[in-house]
Amino acid sequence: MTDFDYIAIAWFALGWIGFAALTDGRIPIRRISLTRAMNENRRLWMRTAARRDLRMIDTAILAGLQNGTAFFASTTILAIGGCFALLGSTDRVLSVAGDLPIPLVADRVAFEAKVFGLIGIFAYAFFKFGWSYRLFNYSSILFGAIPMKADAGGNMAELDASADRAAEINILAGRHFNAGLRAIFMSIGYLGWFAGPYVLIGSTTLVVMVLLRRQFLSNARSAILKETSST
Repeated sequence: MTDFDYIAIAWFALGWIGFAALTDGRIPIRRISLTRAMNENRRLWMRTAARRDLRMIDTAILAGLQNGTAFFASTTILAIGGCFALLGSTDRVLSVAGDLPIPLVADRVAFEAKVFGLIGIFAYAFFKFGWSYRLFNYSSILFGAIPMKADAGGNMAELDASADRAAEINILAGRHFNAGLRAIFMSIGYLGWFAGPYVLIGSTTLVVMVLLRRQFLSNARSAILKETSST
């Protein structure tokens, strides 16, 4: 590990933490992110669903959110297993890397340390997806506890309070899901470290720039905000 390696890792961590803070709204900026815009639509969804007599479509949406989270949780488990398999083939990987024109890491200890770092990223993502799945389950239960409009006796405040409670858990579940997905995206940038600290800085910067564009400058964000303002 050289000084440049430590600088590159610090840049990687700073990019990850800074991007998360920007998209989640912990750093106040005037431009709303795609994630925050979707959170407002989650609240709108729950309040709209609370006023529906038939909620089958809403339960299908909740099931879809859980299934998507379960898929990514399973994927991270497979990725962790692949990393451990990579550790068992270190000599073969280093032999192949030595024949490539790309200056990949050729030191056994450094290579294994970097693989363990990749395992740590995927393990973090798995726990985020696992907790998100649990929270989506809680959100489904709270959604089921929302009284029917006829049973509320015209008390819209009580109906909205129940809907907002389910929405807050749903938003929290989405936040953890986004954190897990963010870890997978950042793992792509982390792969640059196997080619050296300068490549890590470049790959991290590229990944963060792509993610920032999707959150703040994408067509999806524009479409969602247009829909939000029209409602």
